[in-house]
Amino acid sequence: MRKYKSAVAAFLFSIGAAVGPLQAQDDPAVDLMDELAQAEDERAADRLEKQVRQEWSKSGSATMDLLLKRGQDALDVDELTVAMEHLRALTDHAPDFAEGWHTLALAYYRADMFGPAADALERTLALNPDHFGALRGLGAIFEQVDKPHLAYDAYSRVLSLRPHDSAVIDALERLELRVNGQTL
Repeated sequence: MRKYKSAVAAFLFSIGAAVGPLQAQDDPAVDLMDELAQAEDERAADRLEKQVRQEWSKSGSATMDLLLKRGQDALDVDELTVAMEHLRALTDHAPDFAEGWHTLALAYYRADMFGPAADALERTLALNPDHFGALRGLGAIFEQVDKPHLAYDAYSRVLSLRPHDSAVIDALERLELRVNGQTL
């Protein structure tokens, strides 16, 4: 467990200075991410986040999209083993598909498999440094393993991408005293 925490921590710090997504300039998600960062309120942010996630879930292959859908459907009904089987098949066949890794990480996390979840999130962020869901997931894992500074950093990065994320704002408030101490 110590090994994955160190690797993810080093990785999180390395992406903290990322200058932008590795996606192509004509990728609709890039424009949507710009709009999301500038959203005026949570309602607009929710709408844009949904559109971004739809773009991210397009693998370019009907077969891979089907594996993702089956994995998500299994997650929706808490069939974690089935979800992991579909999602591991997806990541085996499409290792450059960030959303496959992110969804696999979610399945691992829900199965309390924090090491594999962190590894899958690291793969997600290597492919898409602006994946706010993966950063949110890292924040949750870091909280679970009592690494409040790393959780705070991950959540802060989410807010730079999606400034109206109320769950992340709550997490930052919850961690503020532990991370920054009390001001006099």
